[in-house]
Amino acid sequence: MGWRDRGVEVKTPEQVAGMRRAGLVVGRTLEVLADLARPGLTTGDLDEAAERHIRQLGATPSFLGYQGFTGSICVSVNEEVVHGVPGDRRLVEGDLVSIDCGAIVDGWHGDAAITVALGEVPDEVAALARVTEEAMWRGIAAARPDGRVTDISHAVETHVRAAGSYGIVEDYTGHGIGSAMHQPPDVPNYGRPGKGPRLVPGLALAVEPMLVLGDPTNDVLDDDWTVVTRDRSWAAHSEHTFTLTPDGGTWVLTALDGGRAQLEALGVPYGGD
Repeated sequence: MGWRDRGVEVKTPEQVAGMRRAGLVVGRTLEVLADLARPGLTTGDLDEAAERHIRQLGATPSFLGYQGFTGSICVSVNEEVVHGVPGDRRLVEGDLVSIDCGAIVDGWHGDAAITVALGEVPDEVAALARVTEEAMWRGIAAARPDGRVTDISHAVETHVRAAGSYGIVEDYTGHGIGSAMHQPPDVPNYGRPGKGPRLVPGLALAVEPMLVLGDPTNDVLDDDWTVVTRDRSWAAHSEHTFTLTPDGGTWVLTALDGGRAQLEALGVPYGGD
């Protein structure tokens, strides 16, 4: 294992393969939860299903017990941006639900998030979720060998600004990931390109834009975890873990297809196996 740029962890191909195993657990769990989420369930019901599925696949939930967190996933609804603690909140028709999931396999982490709408939602809410996911993919697509971390940040922001008047949450960022869930470097969702650590094969990053329909200023609730918009405007969150491969391709470790479809549509070489 190599270390560059102030503690940045660079994985060997064998270690990246371990991260892919963790990433597949995350991707499959999120697929199950997206199908399961419906009005009448509680956020705690989704959490129980997530833990059961993660453990059935031979993995450990990354979030459970992390700095005292009590859930295996984060479930953030409507005005909740991120880090929603699963519990007795009951989902209703028209909710916008963000689900963040992490899993560990043989000491390696995967981390991803999706936002799903329950039934019919206003056009502006559906667009918010769509633009958030698109911005994540544009960020991943901007990563090139020997580029810099903020190339990703700039691509995310550029797509968001072109899509409408969305607020970009600046207080929470993407991050490095590997033998720990959160590692250097931070991956902001805004900024000028060409700054930060160099992008090299084996550096794994979680890219995760968080967008809101109103003011991105936010607060943390009394549970010390759940982040909500101060003006209670609705939020969306999308995340994938990816790496660059030695052949110059990109491999999205938490996407079930490795990101092939989205990357090829964006003209990016696919680096998975």
